[in-house]
Amino acid sequence: MYWHNLFVPTLREHPADAEAVSHKLLVRGGFIRQLTAGVYSMLPLAQRTLLKITDIVREEMNAIGAQEFYLPALNPASVWRESGRWDVMGDNMFRLKDRKGAELCLGMTHEEIFTAIARNELRSYKQLPQIWYQIQTKFRDEPRPKSGVLRVRQFTMKDSYSFDLDTDGLDKSFDLHDAAYRRIYSRCGLRFAVVEASSGAMGGSASNEFMVASEAGEDWIASCASCGYAANVEKAVSRLEPVPDGSGLDAPEKFATPGIRTIEALVTFEGGAAAHNQIKTYVCVLDGKLTLALLRGDHELNETKIKDAVGANDFRPAQPDEIFEALGAHPGSLGAVGVTTYPVIADEALRGRTSMTTGANENDFHLRGVNVERDIKVTKWASLRTVKAGEGCPRCDATLEVNKSIEVGHIFKLGLKYSVSMGANVLTQDGREVPIVMGSYGIGVERIMAAAVELYHDADGICWPVSIAPFEVVVTPVNFTDEAMRTAAETIYRELKAAGVDVILDNRDERPGVKFKDADLVGIPFRIVVGPKKLKENKVEFFTRSTKTNEDLDLASVVAHVRNVVAEAKAKLR
Repeated sequence: MYWHNLFVPTLREHPADAEAVSHKLLVRGGFIRQLTAGVYSMLPLAQRTLLKITDIVREEMNAIGAQEFYLPALNPASVWRESGRWDVMGDNMFRLKDRKGAELCLGMTHEEIFTAIARNELRSYKQLPQIWYQIQTKFRDEPRPKSGVLRVRQFTMKDSYSFDLDTDGLDKSFDLHDAAYRRIYSRCGLRFAVVEASSGAMGGSASNEFMVASEAGEDWIASCASCGYAANVEKAVSRLEPVPDGSGLDAPEKFATPGIRTIEALVTFEGGAAAHNQIKTYVCVLDGKLTLALLRGDHELNETKIKDAVGANDFRPAQPDEIFEALGAHPGSLGAVGVTTYPVIADEALRGRTSMTTGANENDFHLRGVNVERDIKVTKWASLRTVKAGEGCPRCDATLEVNKSIEVGHIFKLGLKYSVSMGANVLTQDGREVPIVMGSYGIGVERIMAAAVELYHDADGICWPVSIAPFEVVVTPVNFTDEAMRTAAETIYRELKAAGVDVILDNRDERPGVKFKDADLVGIPFRIVVGPKKLKENKVEFFTRSTKTNEDLDLASVVAHVRNVVAEAKAKLR
């Protein structure tokens, strides 16, 4: 490829609306252009990088015996209704009707479609296990697209699905994907962590996320540097120091708290209580059912955790009128003592606590001396709180850190969720009909690209890992119109191509500084500079983008040297 033929619309300034580094540099470097909110055109440089990523994904998926499909993005509503997710997905799903009035959607993921194929084609245990995958466009109507290609409405996903006879088979398929994903992200040059996660609307018994630490991320990950524990805060737990309780009262005692509406106000109120000795009462609506969630006063409710605790799909805070009708008081005076009409979900940090203070369900009154297990009818105990940095690791004596991360992949043990609801069964060896045990495994392709930029950049632009760079090497003659420099540059270019190196020749009639700046901005890992002084000595300059180091190479050995450097850089990623 000659640079003057390549469409690379670089910009000198960052786009005004971009906040994430990857958004800024992918636009400035001429990789992407926005069409509308959350929808981006992939220009030639981005497409080259994305194709390299998908080649790596394809190689590793094929290596574990997966078979590639390509399924329709346009799905009938009927299959999504069978699984129960037509309503669960809510406004995140793009919905439409055809000219005959039939309801359709644009696929967000393809559990339903792959399950439909499995139920129609798989009949016997002899046909299992199966691993099927595709690399395909997905659509989600994100309410707040942002950060370039990190949160979008149209994106490319590698989604795969395993079909096994039993849970032992699922465990093996899950482990195969886990290992393949580790190889994929390593080969793409990413520094990543594998964390426990919530399965959310996907359902199933367990799931792991593959996360890249970055301020551009939207997920918060709790991790322990000592033992390696890591989990999304939607799933994370921690070890809390015990809180001493007083001797307690024989029964809760009501006392007046005029104008007290917050945990903080009760802390400073005469006769009040420290935050860790208060019970915070959230009133929420889960799948249409009013529910009380109880936490320690100094803890915060995690919405995903309470949904997972009861298997709910929808969550919303209860409205003030709903709360008053149900409990007879307004927020600030709420509690669960004596409540039997509504479910009460209590955080594990409240188990065994006595001498607690909570709202009396009467405006301007609280109760002190509450013994949680004696005075409150708890429907379910669960981990509901959001873990904070500095709390104890649940697996060792160290403390947890909490940092933002980008999710680049997610693997799920779906179990029987879809096979049972959609009737995907096979016959066992003894003739019994059993539901297929399934797993689901996703990779965000553009997210790998963006995460790499977030990890590897400097003031001059992107520093791509060589395996996914749009080009591995750029040959840059200082003056392409000079016959000697042009001849040497073209010879190096042709020989590198013949040696299997992905190389571009910058043959533009531009100043050397412009060429160097463009190459640094788009992040080409290695640069060969053909200049007049070095050429007289039969030498060229070899520049490494990531370290910004130069070395002189003999003209006769440059191709072999560069080929080896590129091969070694790729080998390190493996």
